[in-house]
Amino acid sequence: MHTVTATRRPTATEATAEQTTGGATARRPAATDPRSAFAPLLVDVAVPLGTYYVAHSALGLSTAAALIVSSLIPAARTLAGLFGKHERNALATLMLVVNLVGIALTFATGDARLMLAKDSAISSVIGIGMLASVFGRKPLMSAALKPMLTKGDPAKDAAWDQLTAGSARFRRNERAFTLIWGTCLLTDCVVRFIGAFTLPVATMTWLGTVILVGAILLAIALSGHASKTIEKLVDEAAIAASASASAA
Repeated sequence: MHTVTATRRPTATEATAEQTTGGATARRPAATDPRSAFAPLLVDVAVPLGTYYVAHSALGLSTAAALIVSSLIPAARTLAGLFGKHERNALATLMLVVNLVGIALTFATGDARLMLAKDSAISSVIGIGMLASVFGRKPLMSAALKPMLTKGDPAKDAAWDQLTAGSARFRRNERAFTLIWGTCLLTDCVVRFIGAFTLPVATMTWLGTVILVGAILLAIALSGHASKTIEKLVDEAAIAASASASAA
């Protein structure tokens, strides 16, 4: 069996992503995979679950104490992320506040179901905040989406700000992205809150994680079109700005 190597012609989309100005070639980077961008969210789910079982089964901590210990990891990671960045992140701040309140309430009452309800409260507060922000000037998920798509590139950061101020299409997709995530997280909240007070704690400990992961994966799938459209608009605006600067 022979292997035939063919030279592939660039598609129309790829051709528009590459422009030559003054002998210099500007190429658009490969599209971002939303799954890798939201990997930290999945880490915040998997690691606490493993920590809970180690603390409860191996170390013999009570259910409530094990749930508190497992919640300290995402809280610490969120706190470190806030101090490590120079700009405020409303999404991360909401997650941290609700997480710490849930830990404090469970520590005071010793009720494991409150700890499970805390997880659904995080989803509800964030989900409601996202939905409310859709009607404001800055949709809440933009704080997570912007660094994911611009990758710290100054030209893309400037293009993002320019589109935010003057592109109706960009704003429409930006709102759609946050609307989808807010709806999925609010639905997750309702399902897990009901489960926290109706199902056995041991069952809800792992089932709540399954429900949350399902909500995250569903949000990623449903918001994919909006994020790709936003990324395309940012790339095109950055390339156009670069071409204009070179021509001047």
